Amino acid sequence: MSSEEIRKPVVAGQFYEGSAGQLERQINGCYVSPLGPGHEPRVNRTGPREILGLISPHAGYVFSGATAAHGYAALATDGRPDVLVLIGLNHGRLRAGPAVQTSGAWRTPLGDAAIAEEVAEKIATALPEFSRGAHSFAGEHSIEVQLPFLQDLFEEDLRFVPVMMGAQDLFTAQKVAAAIAGALEGVDGVVVASTDMTHYEAPDKARIQDRMLIEHIEAMDAEGLVRTQQQRNISMCGVGPVAAMLIATQAMGAVQAETLSYSTSGDVMPSDRVVGYLSAKISREAI
Repeated sequence: MSSEEIRKPVVAGQFYEGSAGQLERQINGCYVSPLGPGHEPRVNRTGPREILGLISPHAGYVFSGATAAHGYAALATDGRPDVLVLIGLNHGRLRAGPAVQTSGAWRTPLGDAAIAEEVAEKIATALPEFSRGAHSFAGEHSIEVQLPFLQDLFEEDLRFVPVMMGAQDLFTAQKVAAAIAGALEGVDGVVVASTDMTHYEAPDKARIQDRMLIEHIEAMDAEGLVRTQQQRNISMCGVGPVAAMLIATQAMGAVQAETLSYSTSGDVMPSDRVVGYLSAKISREAI
């Protein structure tokens, strides 16, 4: 594999620990944290595979890792999917536009996570305006911070597709959703939407605003989610990825959404300005 095909980490040692041993201990600490699920999960190899989608935060693990751990603990109990599609966003640190990486791998301190090339190629073909290749993701963290949790669970079995959205309007979310759902037809897949919720507001205001958005998520109402976020100017950064995930998973057969955990940065470090974090799962009925 050429070095050009490997997307190297940009927030290792910042958003999460930079060495394998320290990172494994940090992930375990997220699970057993008072804000976490309370136990280190084991992957149920014969799980029911009901989960089709997750919402997971992407802040530093110190702040959002315990909330993220709820989603990954649920995924472990549910069983091992064949492919995970991770939808992130461009936070504006890149000149690159929307992108899908179709070959190679992403590197973290836990090793290289391989791209599910066949699924990635189908998504990219359906989104010809999206660029390809590791270079398009060079400075963006929203997908990267999900990978260590997944590598810790699935190790060398992990196959994933990174999808980075630019525009986050409903029309774009619908296009991305259709591409993903089409590519995952006949595939045991999970779609993970990476987002933080309200940014840098008073704790009470953050929770009120986020509750409005969570109600749309729990109703699997992507249109209402985008409309409320835009009309009320709520600073949820990944409304597009979440809307795309909701639409895609409904096309895949999802019938219910459940909040697993909600917290704010103020639960870790009290402040008069906080960021909200959500972990949620979207599921179909038991097979």
